[in-house]
Amino acid sequence: MRYVGFKDYVREILKTAEYKRDSELDCVVAIAPALKGCMTQGDNFEEARDNLIDAIELWITVALKDGEDAPIINNTQLATSVEQIEQIIPMENAVYA
Repeated sequence: MRYVGFKDYVREILKTAEYKRDSELDCVVAIAPALKGCMTQGDNFEEARDNLIDAIELWITVALKDGEDAPIINNTQLATSVEQIEQIIPMENAVYA
């Protein structure tokens, strides 16, 4: 398993996204099946994808705030501890603001 930062984790989730045109509502429905209940819609694919990115980011933020672990997606885990973050960026290479 590999650990990644927030942006790369969202990208992994997007790889599993499903998009379906709903002819009744005349919209595109976007679903992140790896995140229970995470779905949205848009007038077209681009809007639905942009809305899904927002929904994924909110889903993850709320889950972490509530003390839940983010699910493993495509053998990828969101880094949430110093040890995991050090696997991404060794501390001797870290840049501090």
